[in-house]
Amino acid sequence: MHKTSSRLLALLSLLQTHRDWSGEDLAGRLDITSRTVRRDIDRLRELGYRITTVKGPAGGYRLDAGAHMPPMLFDDGQAVALAVALQTAASGTTVAEDATRTLATLRQVMPSRLRHRIDLLRITAVPPPEARDVSQVDARVLVELSRAIHAREELRFDHTPGAGTSLDHPRRVEPHHLVTRLNRWYLVAWDLDREDWRTFRVDRVRPRTPTGPRFTPRELPGGSVSAFVTGRFRGNDGATTDWPCRGEVVLHLPAAEIAPFAQDGIVEELGPHRCRLTLGSWSWTGLAAAIGRFDTEIDVIGPPQLATACADLAARYARAARAAGSD
Repeated sequence: MHKTSSRLLALLSLLQTHRDWSGEDLAGRLDITSRTVRRDIDRLRELGYRITTVKGPAGGYRLDAGAHMPPMLFDDGQAVALAVALQTAASGTTVAEDATRTLATLRQVMPSRLRHRIDLLRITAVPPPEARDVSQVDARVLVELSRAIHAREELRFDHTPGAGTSLDHPRRVEPHHLVTRLNRWYLVAWDLDREDWRTFRVDRVRPRTPTGPRFTPRELPGGSVSAFVTGRFRGNDGATTDWPCRGEVVLHLPAAEIAPFAQDGIVEELGPHRCRLTLGSWSWTGLAAAIGRFDTEIDVIGPPQLATACADLAARYARAARAAGSD
């Protein structure tokens, strides 16, 4: 009996690799006869696994998705990886509660050697500072948006532009992608009324039913959803990931002191106490302010707009200092 059970688990493990297996290949991998393979396939079917027979000269088998969740088989590495993923998902994400319950269920059925390894894992996902007050997204909304995207159906929804504001008029869009950025969910869609691409925060979206007619997906600017979203949050039209404003300066500090704080900027060493920094921002004033935070002497290389922004910012700070001194 033990031999048969072990063989069934080994057979299931092979079938879970998401490929078609011929009876001869399975027999060879398990060192059994083709007749035994057929019997074991029947046993797995009786346990609830949907295994279809693949037609062809050699015949074969494929494990299909079923209407119910049958028992699943994981090796040690997969079980540990799943536990790590669930612990991460349980830290303030949309599916945190379900992830916690799933992790508890997984732990109960683990052998003691794996349970000990899992118990040693204590993972805390620290959100970015700007994402601490992220509103939780209703998982049902995510499912509804995903369904409309998959079905390529026009979507109508109510949208709240921001905290403390009233509902915007209903939006009509062609939904294209769901994305996450800094722990927030966004819907990327073509706005039918504004005839332009838009990104909507999902926690501010309330879908309406029914959905509209099917549509043919448009080509997303930038070539990929990642490039498009990155470009939009950098202040451009999404066709490029470049910052709208990009400048070059020489800072009177060693490159090693600048590089850890340059984010996506380029730092070049010019000597023991000088380096060149190429940095981008959404505006020239924003770029000047970002460069000023390095607290050192600055030589502006270009472009002229950056030098002008530095002068404007310096004058603004000088006025603020004079006003504070006169109080």
